[in-house]
Amino acid sequence: MAVLPLAATPLYAAGRLVDVRLDVGGKTWRLAGRRGPDGEAARAASIVARCGATGLPVFLGAGLGVGLEACRAAGLPVAVVDRETAITAATGARDRLVGDAEALWCDDADPQAAAAAVRAFAARLGRTVLHPVVHPVSRRIDPDYYDRLAGLLAVPALPSRPRFQNVLPRVLCLTSKLFLVGEATRACERLGAPCRYLETGESCDKDAFVAMLRQVVEDFRPDFVLTVNHMGVDHDGVLLELLEAWGLPLASWFVDSPELILPLYRPAVNRRTVLFTWDEDTVAPLVARGCPHVHYLPLATDETRFAPRPDLPTGAHPWRARVSFVGNSMLEKTALRLAAADPPAILRETFVEVATGFAAAPHGMVAAYLAAERPALFAAYAAIPTVARRLAYETAVIWEGTRRDRAARLAKLLPFSPVIVGDAGWLSTFPGEGTVWRRIPELAYYDQLPLFYPLSDINCNVTSLQMKGAVNQRVFDVPACQAFLLTDRRRQLERLFEPGREVAVYRDAEDLAELAARYLAEPDTRRAVAAAGRRRVLAEHTYPRRCVPCSPSCGRPSGARMAEVTNGPGGTARAAACCRLRSAGGCWWAGRVRPWPRLGTKPPPAGRCWPGWPTPWPWPCGRMRRFPVRMPRSSPPGRPSGPFLPPALARTVQAVAAATRPARP
Repeated sequence: MAVLPLAATPLYAAGRLVDVRLDVGGKTWRLAGRRGPDGEAARAASIVARCGATGLPVFLGAGLGVGLEACRAAGLPVAVVDRETAITAATGARDRLVGDAEALWCDDADPQAAAAAVRAFAARLGRTVLHPVVHPVSRRIDPDYYDRLAGLLAVPALPSRPRFQNVLPRVLCLTSKLFLVGEATRACERLGAPCRYLETGESCDKDAFVAMLRQVVEDFRPDFVLTVNHMGVDHDGVLLELLEAWGLPLASWFVDSPELILPLYRPAVNRRTVLFTWDEDTVAPLVARGCPHVHYLPLATDETRFAPRPDLPTGAHPWRARVSFVGNSMLEKTALRLAAADPPAILRETFVEVATGFAAAPHGMVAAYLAAERPALFAAYAAIPTVARRLAYETAVIWEGTRRDRAARLAKLLPFSPVIVGDAGWLSTFPGEGTVWRRIPELAYYDQLPLFYPLSDINCNVTSLQMKGAVNQRVFDVPACQAFLLTDRRRQLERLFEPGREVAVYRDAEDLAELAARYLAEPDTRRAVAAAGRRRVLAEHTYPRRCVPCSPSCGRPSGARMAEVTNGPGGTARAAACCRLRSAGGCWWAGRVRPWPRLGTKPPPAGRCWPGWPTPWPWPCGRMRRFPVRMPRSSPPGRPSGPFLPPALARTVQAVAAATRPARP
């Protein structure tokens, strides 16, 4: 809501300020109201009676200043937050507090900064209980600012304590429903990190929510809060205000498009929020949106669930297939999203056309596609009155494009009599169920899919259009089962797997049919690719590996052992895909462990190599130096125990090394 412009005129009686006339948008208001100065004096008397020796009166809007003077006369310190300079000039209230060491006047435009200033002032004076009083006229002028400030100051304070001091971080996993948070809690347990799970439910009374969260935070004393897809974070910002007041960072890992989720939140982040996104293409848009800390963190798998099964059936089985696909037809889901959007007639009429065009375009979001390619339709889209309905339209377009893309690709597999695991929408997509192809209703993710994938000679994957560059969950789950995966080419896939050796990749629908026929005829190749894919998953793509970067990004690197990170060749961020530091000192580089040169050793001349290193020393810098970084005690399967640095943590470690590097003499 916009702040109302105003003009202020002081009114005197017998030489005493009794009111201020406010001219606001052609209307006249009175600052003191019907009771005049006596009303402010009565409110001040009530505050004085409540404050005692530990309370601090906080005036959100100074009014005439009568209440401030009454509190100071009673020996109470006061804090004032007031941004209405015209009213302040008319009353002179601020001038009367100049030089008073037990009075704070704050006019910061950021409610969080203003609340922090008040709390710091209270802490300096030893006042532990805040008594905020909102002046009704100030709230009427700028309700958004003063309401939010009152909410921030009403948050009960917690005793401050240093965070990230333990060997492993203490993690509070928060969600509104069980969705990947179970994997996160299991990963924390396997790493040895203390973890507490808190489910808030779909809806919760604000006071009950605050009390519940406060109790958990007091009892468990977490270092940070972890959630997935912002689940458990309310749309009105209550949780963010609580975490800001308590100094707790929030780590939110997005495994669906954050650009279709975050616009529903006001605010979506604060200065302590760290966002992780499974799609590297969404990092730049999130930074442009004003999110202060954004990191790329791809999906992973629980290799304890998705693993080869020694008891797989060897004969005929209802799930056995030459070619299979697991996924939703998107038919009903698209219809429901389109109904929720209720778009204008022109967007309904062009819906299929827009979905087809978006599928072929390079744009990651529908709004960007419309703005660049269909400006007339973009105007109609922008005219949709609410954010929720606009996002519903974007989602419907993405899902319709995905539906058509999946149908076109899977149609090429019909000659192989595929098995499709999914909803009943596939029955209207492809005729001939039971003769040309077979349908199996949706399978349970945790209990049944790990058994299903190994029973297919080829597990086909068709990625949703909400991730035009990223990869989906099946790219990790299928190889983890040591099953063969044939997936569509995605730009970010090559950072995660080696195409052709660890996963099979097709370009388009025609290529899919050709590769399916080829790999069906080459069982040895399928077994080799599946085995290599599982090795890569175990080495780099498990949830414990993904959880490790969260704590350094939220606070500082934590772990069980000190490892040496030097300003050596290229820094750890340029090390190979699997940086492994042994306690004896070394780094995984160019395919094998390389020894670090002895500390204090001078670098070789330009163009020469360190002993045992394949590349010349790239930086003209000083002697080797030691930088302490705490590392988790975990190792990839099949490798000796010792400190292990996952690739996703390399950037954080280099940043720590750069920040702690001594200045050159």
